[in-house]
Parts: sequence; C-alpha cells; structure tokens
Amino acid sequence: MMLQDKVIVVAGVGPGLGRSIALASAREGADVVLAARTAARLDDVAKEIAALGRRGLAVPTDLADAAAVERLRETAVDAFGRVDALVYNALAMPPIKALGEVSLDAVSASFDANVVAALRLTRLFVPLLSESKGSVVMINSMVLRFSQLTMGPYKLTKAALLAMAQSLATELGPQGIRVNSVAPGHIWGDSLKWYFGYLAKKRGVEVAQVYDETAAGTDLRKLPEPDEIADAVVFLASGLARAITGQCLDVNCGEYHH
Repeated sequence: MMLQDKVIVVAGVGPGLGRSIALASAREGADVVLAARTAARLDDVAKEIAALGRRGLAVPTDLADAAAVERLRETAVDAFGRVDALVYNALAMPPIKALGEVSLDAVSASFDANVVAALRLTRLFVPLLSESKGSVVMINSMVLRFSQLTMGPYKLTKAALLAMAQSLATELGPQGIRVNSVAPGHIWGDSLKWYFGYLAKKRGVEVAQVYDETAAGTDLRKLPEPDEIADAVVFLASGLARAITGQCLDVNCGEYHH
C-alpha cells in the first residue's frame, strides 16, 4: 500500500489515463480528489474508488479557470484537511500543424490551457504540499523524444511543461516538495483502439496488424496500457521515490531511450 491514507488530487480525469491513475492510487490506499469538467464521469470514477474501500471526491472543475481551481483546493481541504500529491493529467490539444504555419494565437492559447494552467494549479497547492512534504507528478508525452512534421506545437507545449516541472523541482525542493514528470508512449486505451480501428478499416487490414506494426518499434513489442502508466505515477507520488525529483520517467515499452 504505497499511498496508505494519503490524499491524491488527480486533475484531468478522463475515461482513460486519468481514471487509471485515480483507481491505481485508491488501490494503493489513497483517498482521491477527482477534477475535470465532466461531472458524470467524475461521479462514475468516485463510485469505483468507493468500491475499493477508499473515498473518491468528485469536484467538477475547469482547470483553466482560476476561480474554479481555487474552489478545488478549498473543497479538498474541507473534505480531507491535507493533500499529499497533485497529479496534473489535463491536456488541451494544440493544432497539429507545422510551426511555420500554425496560428500564433493558437500557440498562445495552448500555452495558457496547458502550461499556465498547470503552473496556476501547482502554485495553489504548494502550501498544502509543503505541510505534507508531498509531491507533484505532471503527465507529459514521448513527443519530447522525437521531431515530426505537424507535431511542433504539441512538442513545444510539452517541452515547456517539462522545463516548468524541472524548475519547480528546484524552487520547491527546499520545502520538501518533489516534482516529477511521466512521459507515456502510445497508450493502448480506448482512443488509440478507435484510431487503430480507423486505420485498419482504411487499409483493409485487421487491427492486430496495425498494432503489431506500431509495437514492432518498441523493445518489448507491445504498447503501454493506461494501468501501466498509472503505476509509474503512483511510484513517483509514493515514498519509494522520496529521493527522486526533477526527473522525467519515460513509460513507452522501449520505443525511445532517454
């Protein structure tokens, strides 16, 4: 029980990785504060957490809204009195366009929705994390590890998120707060399954062929699943990682080495 009686805030709870992080935290003994815009989804995950014997608190939150994230913090404190870890899993996908063509307004909006929103949320929770000697885990992406046409705006956003996490590790370390990142590869969840189904239909082949072709580029010949990435997040939030900060842990089944 790596997170026994800890309180974990998961910001950005969707049907895939966010849900897996929340449930993995509960399985390891944590109570979980769930934040996202879709209230019904949060309620469903809260029920799953309750079935594991832990408390799941659903707090519908627009993470880009300063007043909303302040309410999130206040609600977490009122319910639990403490916070031991903050996991930032939210993403507003920037345009998939070349940097030479993408709207600069769109780039600016992406930074506000991703990097600035993450910084705002983290700063609000610093006093609580300082009290608990807690940690922050930011979900990044393997886009950090390659350059590809049209992926520039996404890489730009995620590279800034990584730089911010590393700088926060330096700034917050003296308060006992650790800040780390997890960079998943392709996540074999519902979204990727749908996309591979689309590609398979377009090519007239089986989904398994598309999967195998993609997985062939990894050392383990498989794609990481949401629960496997969630386990890495739990590790970094736990006491087992008490001497680890400022790091980015790649979880990509060996597609890229770093």
